[in-house]
Amino acid sequence: MEKRQSGRRNFLKTAVAGVPILVGETPSVTSLIADKPERVRLSCNLYSFNEPLMSGQMTLEQVLTFCAELGFDAVDPTAYYFPGYPALPDDSFLYDIKRKAFRLGLDISGTGVRNDFTLPDPTRRKAEIELVKKWVGFAARFGAPVLRVFSGVGKELKAGYNREEVTTWVVDALQECVEFAARQGVIIVLQNHADFIQTADQLLDVVRRVNSEWLAVNLDIGSFKIGDPYAQIASVAPHAATWQIKENLFVNGQEVVTDLPKIMQIVRESGYRGYLPIETLGKGDPKLKVPVFYEKVKKALKNYE
Repeated sequence: MEKRQSGRRNFLKTAVAGVPILVGETPSVTSLIADKPERVRLSCNLYSFNEPLMSGQMTLEQVLTFCAELGFDAVDPTAYYFPGYPALPDDSFLYDIKRKAFRLGLDISGTGVRNDFTLPDPTRRKAEIELVKKWVGFAARFGAPVLRVFSGVGKELKAGYNREEVTTWVVDALQECVEFAARQGVIIVLQNHADFIQTADQLLDVVRRVNSEWLAVNLDIGSFKIGDPYAQIASVAPHAATWQIKENLFVNGQEVVTDLPKIMQIVRESGYRGYLPIETLGKGDPKLKVPVFYEKVKKALKNYE
């Protein structure tokens, strides 16, 4: 018995992932990867191509081909780029896009819907919940690990409803969606969108109230428009399951160019592993804008590795 235990200890010195382990130590996954860079890759949020996609100037297949040839590892197509939204597309079309992405070497890093959980009418809120559930099923068939959702516009705050009351509506709706999504293996990711949710504290309050491993954050760096966005991004980053990296963000309400090295530092220090979808906004040809921003983000990411 002693000989067998001794052999096992000697084996563990060198055999696990090529990392030397001292006799008597118990290896752990954390210790084995502690000194290795986080695995972060780039995805394209297809809102970058919103105008040509919505106008018919480009098809989903053409955008996928463009992203693959540029060098992206994944794409994140929002649900309204599929025909018939908010109705579900035919499975044959969904699977054609899924096959196309796979053959191009692209993962599906996520998808998303438009929804509003801040509506005061319970019947309308229920319809919004059912919309999300319907697209959870789509995400599962599509191979999207996350489904992006919003809290909602929150205009009801101006109609006499208080924040606590509306927050309860949002939390209750998310809990129902999250419980449903968990059964299909899809993570619901709540996006801060400068709507009802405007600050990191408001975002984290909702996430903590729902309190589920199947709810995380879609961290939109361009939608914190109050105060210091970098501090808010850093506080939310440990809860992120996906991101939206944008060319500009808002410092004390003023739009400025994103400090990409600073963002990559936050990403690394948070321990994030996964995809960083980038999203270009504003006027201009995305076939020109996306490659420029892709190279900037890629350089900033590489410099921080």
